[in-house]
Amino acid sequence: MRCHSESRCGSCGNAGGSSQPGSGDPRHDSAPCKSGGHHSSQETGKLHSAREDCVCLCLQALERFYEAVMQAILRHINFDVVKCFLVGSPGFVKDQFIAYLFREAVRQDNKLLLENRPKFMLVHSSSGHKYSLKEILSDPTVTSRLSDTKAAGEVKALEDFYKMLQHEPDRAFYGVAHVERAAEALAIDTLLISDNLFRHQDVPTRSRYVRLVDSVRDNGGNVRIFSSLHVSGEQLTQLSGVAAMLRFPIADLSEEEDGSSSDED
Repeated sequence: MRCHSESRCGSCGNAGGSSQPGSGDPRHDSAPCKSGGHHSSQETGKLHSAREDCVCLCLQALERFYEAVMQAILRHINFDVVKCFLVGSPGFVKDQFIAYLFREAVRQDNKLLLENRPKFMLVHSSSGHKYSLKEILSDPTVTSRLSDTKAAGEVKALEDFYKMLQHEPDRAFYGVAHVERAAEALAIDTLLISDNLFRHQDVPTRSRYVRLVDSVRDNGGNVRIFSSLHVSGEQLTQLSGVAAMLRFPIADLSEEEDGSSSDED
């Protein structure tokens, strides 16, 4: 019987026993292992030690990550303005982070975090990708908590637009040319526009969007300016950055769009 064992952490990749029996070194692996001998006990001890070292390194890395997030919160979050702070993750990472955050807040006597603890809300997400923000903000529990915040309003407005586009396509349009035609007909109930369009390098183009917004407001329409940094703003950008929900249907715009498509074909 020959012994062969190697400890490796899936997270940090540390290996134990690099030059001992069972390390993969053929000079040592050729030595026989007697059952119940001291050699087996020594290898088991090294295996446990390597695993413990690896777990320790992983926990240290996780704590450094939590510390970096905590410092980012303290630097960038204005709790005088922020009404709710969502912490989302799969599994228990969110719970572990919040436990760390407020344990450190107590240890450091950080009154800012302690006074604003009720604003922190833990939510489940299917992944850590930023597109999970849409999933989080669509959760009824979250939307009820965020009912008066801008982000929730953007998400709901975009959802309403998609529903109208599906069920009443003559009342939902996107693209600046179609939206301008709808504005000229005084038909726009809600204008959805990305803030990125107001930073366009071409001055006449920027002025065009400003005039569109002013026109909708002057005629009693609602204007929602989406942040291009938010996931809903990114989705609106994929629809040209401007869209509108109308008070009444305008079939002519749909016919023009179909005609343009036919001409291109």
